[in-house]
Amino acid sequence: MDTVNILIGDVRTQLQTIPDNTIQCVVTSPPYWGLRDYGTATWTGGTAECTHRRMSKKSAAGFQHEVPSGDGLYKKQCRDCGAKRVDNQIGLEQTPTEYVVQLVEVFRDVRRVLKDDGVLWLNLGDTYNGAKVGNTNENVGAKRHATDTFTKPLWHDLKPKDLVGIPWRVAFALQDDGWYLRQDVIWAKPNPMPESVVDRCTKSHEYLFMMTKSPKYYFNSDAIKEPSTTKGYATRNKRDVWTIPVRPFKEAHFAVMPEALVEPCILATSHEGDTVLDPFTGSGTAGVVAHRLRRNFLGVELNPEYATLANNRIRNTNQQLWTPT
Repeated sequence: MDTVNILIGDVRTQLQTIPDNTIQCVVTSPPYWGLRDYGTATWTGGTAECTHRRMSKKSAAGFQHEVPSGDGLYKKQCRDCGAKRVDNQIGLEQTPTEYVVQLVEVFRDVRRVLKDDGVLWLNLGDTYNGAKVGNTNENVGAKRHATDTFTKPLWHDLKPKDLVGIPWRVAFALQDDGWYLRQDVIWAKPNPMPESVVDRCTKSHEYLFMMTKSPKYYFNSDAIKEPSTTKGYATRNKRDVWTIPVRPFKEAHFAVMPEALVEPCILATSHEGDTVLDPFTGSGTAGVVAHRLRRNFLGVELNPEYATLANNRIRNTNQQLWTPT
C-alpha cells in the first residue's frame, strides 16, 4: 500500500475494496446531518440546458419572491424539466433516523477492515430541530429553512427547537451493531462559532467517540500524557476534555478537524508504520497528521476536488514520504 492513498468514490463501495483486518486506527468526521450539500449530485433525464434551480417561490399569501438564500437546486426532481437528482453523499437524508442507518452501514464495514486491536475515533456534531444552518438569511415556507448550500427539513418526531442528539443516536446505534463504546471525549472549543441565540448558551463543544472492535485493544496512554497539576508529578493520564481551538484551512470552504484533535488519537492507538484510515477524508487532516507521525494513510472521498485538495495538502506536509522497512 502507498504511504498516502485516497480512494475516490462512494464510501460504501470503496470500503469493500479494502481487505479484512488491515487498518489499525480510524479517525474520521462524517458529514453532519443537515449541514451542507457538498456538490456531488448528478442529474439524469431532463434537458441539458436546464439549471434545475428554482428562481422564485410563492408565499402563502400568493406573492412571488426571489430566493436570496439557499442554492435553489431541486433536491429530488427538477420541476422544470423532470430530471432526477442522483446523489450518494451522506448527510442529506430527510430524517436523523435515515442518517443513522447510513452511518451504521458504513461503520459495519469499517469494523470489518479494522484489526482486532484497532480503534475508531468518531467526531460528530449536533443540531437543533428546525434550526437554521449555514449562512441563513430567511425562512422559506413554514417548515423548511434555506441555507447557502442545503435545505434542512423539520423532523416531526421531535418538537421544534429540540436538540436532536445526533452524536448519541449514532453512538448507541453503533453500540447496538457490535461496537464497543469506550469513551466520549469532549472537544471544547475556546473559539466557537458565534450564535445569536438568547434563550440558551452558545454551543462550544463536540463529541469524539472512542470505539473498538474488541474488549482488548492497543492503547498507549504514555504517548499522550499531559502535564500534571499535582505537586511532585510531572505528567498525568490525559483527561477526556480536550480544549482545542478551531483553526480554518484557507483552501477549504467548509470546517476542518484541527490537527491537534487528531494527533492524540493516532499517537495513542497506532504505531509508526501502521495504517490510519479516514473514510470521510474531506480536506485530509487525518492524513496530514498520520503522514507527519510516520503512519501510512488510506482515505476515501466522494468529491474528486476534495480528494485532490487533500492529497496535495498531505504531500506538502513537512515530512518526507516514508515507507516502513
